[in-house]
Amino acid sequence: MRKYLYILKSEIMTNLQYTFDLIIGFAGYIIHIFIFLNLWQYIYSDPNELINGYNMNQMIWYVIITEIIWTAVSGRALSKKISADVKSGNIAYNINKPYNYVEYSLFNHLGGTTVRFILISIIGLLLGFVFLHGFPPLNILQILAVLLSSIFALLISTLLIMALGLFAFFVEDASPFYWIYSKFILVIGTLFPVEFFPQVLQPIIKFSPIYAVSYGPAKLFVNFSMNEFICIMISQVAYLIISFIICHLIYKKGVRKLNVNGG
Repeated sequence: MRKYLYILKSEIMTNLQYTFDLIIGFAGYIIHIFIFLNLWQYIYSDPNELINGYNMNQMIWYVIITEIIWTAVSGRALSKKISADVKSGNIAYNINKPYNYVEYSLFNHLGGTTVRFILISIIGLLLGFVFLHGFPPLNILQILAVLLSSIFALLISTLLIMALGLFAFFVEDASPFYWIYSKFILVIGTLFPVEFFPQVLQPIIKFSPIYAVSYGPAKLFVNFSMNEFICIMISQVAYLIISFIICHLIYKKGVRKLNVNGG
């Protein structure tokens, strides 16, 4: 475990050298927030009006938090890197190294994700505070609970995207898998809460990864509930274990395929 923590620390230190470049790269995030700020202000004739249980401030905060998590993960870059390692054959050089490729890729990517998450959280929370004139009413324990849920969301999202990238072992181009996944997360989990969808779909969404990687932390931030926190944590722990196992199964099967084909 120590070697993976060293990889994480090294990647954090590397990314800290390019803090200014990272902040400039968040321009797209800021534009998105401005767009949805104006959109929801237009939709809500009265800021205190409730639409599917959310007032205007809650909806804007929901989008801010989900976009923070999605931007911090930088899934497109991770998926391309994993796919490129597989397709170029670079992954074969890691088979005999004193570390597992899955854990190495996870901790390596989490280094950059940690820095991005901290920086984009500062920007997002500052934007929300300025335009909404305050934060949702959370005490210190509730803030820690939201932070814990956000960390789990980042881990699960990273592992799921790694699994999609590892499909490059079996298909010529794994990018369509990531494209489909990202659009589902964008529409169902990021832009709109579960409550905005038909009743028949809500239980399905709550059993999907969307509940764990996007909806959960944002829901806790805008309207904290201990019962909701327990349900979200159960879902996140389950998906963390499942996604970790799936990554290892795909990797082992892919490596076996490489060995059989003489790779």
